[in-house]
Amino acid sequence: MPKQIRDLLRPTAEDGRFRLAEVDPDSTPGLKSSRQVKKDLARHKVKLFKLQEELYAEHKRALLIVLQGMDTSGKDGTITHVIGNLNPQAVQITPFKQPTPEEKRHSFLWRIRRRLPEAGDVGIFNRSHYEDVLIVRVHGLAPLKVIERRYELINRFEKQVASQGTKIVKICLHISYDEQRKRLVERLEDSDKQWKFNQHDIDERAYWDEYQSAYGIAIARCSTKWAPWYVIPANDKDYRNWAVSRILIETLKEMNPQYPHPRLHVPRLLKRLQP
Repeated sequence: MPKQIRDLLRPTAEDGRFRLAEVDPDSTPGLKSSRQVKKDLARHKVKLFKLQEELYAEHKRALLIVLQGMDTSGKDGTITHVIGNLNPQAVQITPFKQPTPEEKRHSFLWRIRRRLPEAGDVGIFNRSHYEDVLIVRVHGLAPLKVIERRYELINRFEKQVASQGTKIVKICLHISYDEQRKRLVERLEDSDKQWKFNQHDIDERAYWDEYQSAYGIAIARCSTKWAPWYVIPANDKDYRNWAVSRILIETLKEMNPQYPHPRLHVPRLLKRLQP
């Protein structure tokens, strides 16, 4: 049996630490050749749709996909090219931006709980509760002791969600500093993409090393057996889509959703449908 892509992309932290900077964003773990990608993606599309249909029909459990990554790392592209292959009737996509005044009046997990997927559905978080230990840590928006406490709160929260029947898959899309610059330049030079450009993205590049460190801490402390992190080298967009698709297929296969089999008197029903 071939090695699962999840095993190749699950970070290891032997000394209790994980260093995102040591992951090569140009690497393509598990991919034998670039020619393999397009053929595999076509097959992945069919497999994902079938597995999602079984999950929806079973209507007992849910799948939550958490997408994190630096600006331009491909969160939107992943949603378009991978999640776009699913049946939209059973997909809920939530982009988490800066908290609203109402959200700030509650715990940082309050708005997250309100957007968890229901039984049978696939939920996608474009950014997530991890912003409260990433950007908040980098910019010192909360006392360090508060941030340190949040890692344990996140683990307990995710364990509770998993125990209630929602499988959690957390994906960090990892690009290089140079690749981010290239993508930002492309946005500026393409009039059809300028709407996606944000001056803030350039400002945040000054904190690149700090973000790499914050991601490493969050991944090391919050990659658990009930809610694992996967770090995907994402400089190559085709590989990114290939790897995310493989992770979701492996996860859904492990969940093994089943079509329900209602008690029907098929011959009698068919007879009633005779012309």
